[in-house]
Amino acid sequence: MKGFLVSAIEKIESLVPDTAKDMNIRVLIVDDSRLQRKIISASLLRRGYDVREADSGVSALTVCAEWPPDVVLSDWMMPEMDGLEFCQKFKALPREGYGYFILLTSKSAKDEVAQGLQCGADDFLTKPVNGLELRARLAAGERIIQMQRALLDQTHIVSETLEQLRTVHDSINLDLIEAKKLQQSLVREKHRSFEGADLSFVLHPPGHVGGDLVGYFPVSKTDVGFFAIDVSGHGVSSALMTARLAGYLTSPSPEQNIALTFEEGDSIGVRPLSDVVVDLNRIVLEEMETDHYFTVILALANMETGQTTLCQAGHPHPLVRRANGEIEQDGTGGLPVGLFPDAEFEEFQLTLKPGDQLILASDGVTECPNAVDEMLGEDGFEDLMKGLKGLKGPNLLETLVWKLSEFADDAAFPDDVSAVLYEFDPKRSDLKH
Repeated sequence: MKGFLVSAIEKIESLVPDTAKDMNIRVLIVDDSRLQRKIISASLLRRGYDVREADSGVSALTVCAEWPPDVVLSDWMMPEMDGLEFCQKFKALPREGYGYFILLTSKSAKDEVAQGLQCGADDFLTKPVNGLELRARLAAGERIIQMQRALLDQTHIVSETLEQLRTVHDSINLDLIEAKKLQQSLVREKHRSFEGADLSFVLHPPGHVGGDLVGYFPVSKTDVGFFAIDVSGHGVSSALMTARLAGYLTSPSPEQNIALTFEEGDSIGVRPLSDVVVDLNRIVLEEMETDHYFTVILALANMETGQTTLCQAGHPHPLVRRANGEIEQDGTGGLPVGLFPDAEFEEFQLTLKPGDQLILASDGVTECPNAVDEMLGEDGFEDLMKGLKGLKGPNLLETLVWKLSEFADDAAFPDDVSAVLYEFDPKRSDLKH
């Protein structure tokens, strides 16, 4: 009869899918009874488990240190160290995967079961151990171990991916640092003095690189051209576009600067600024494969008369601070460049007097937000400039950026901040003669 029952149990067990071999499940059997260990071990070995034995909690800890098991079957009542103490020490061991702990006990009272769970046990088996029940308990443990292994594999993949991303990020960061240096080099000089005028520039991108560009091009002894450009967006693609635009406007040679032209006797002159902006509009729409557009102010200043011609295309109005402190902001507005193929652009004139300052600032100034998301605006820009009375050149622009940061409560600027400062001072030219 006993042989028949064993045979029946083995047949029933054979119907349960055998995942132990595929999963390489390690099982440690801990019991001070050699006979109990052998009975359970024989059953598990037939099922494909990798099995080891220990006769006490102390020796089991030594095995765990050398051979971390996935599942522990431990007797509750053992000399030296009982199953509860061993369970606590086993759960405290450092390990990568999960260790599933099953207590073998003759105890069945609820308070004793609760005590075992509090010590970290995952499940219980009543002695003497029933083969089918043992298999069912192990199957439950295997599901948890399998899910934990899958999660661990995913964690490893995520960790490896993050490490690869860190490597790529570091590489990109180094490239962006170099790109920032190259973009800053497009502004050849932060300050330039001429006979009768001074030009100063500031370019402050919100990140490594941005979409703003400021610069100038000498025309003659009495005339100088300068510009402020703001490409839509900011980042690498915007910076690349500013670099290309710099190639059209910064050279002193008519062969490389579309704003310049050869006149009689090979002298250099300036094309109508509105025609220059029309050409830039055509270039963006027909030659550049980009979704970006940009705003711009082109200016041509006579350093003897103070007569200044400007062409505004979507850029904020130029700001003039007169020598007596009065501030003016006016312009034609105009459409941005690169949106409409038939766009037309207008020129207008300003007459500067000795001591007057002309500032071409990007919308990163006028649209700078404060802590409650209120923009500085044109009125705020005027008020800010009134507070900078007496400042000139780079000091004025640096203080402007500092005051703007103060307005933003020292938060990072969300957009590029750039400006050109033109200061008309013909008296200096008279003194040189």
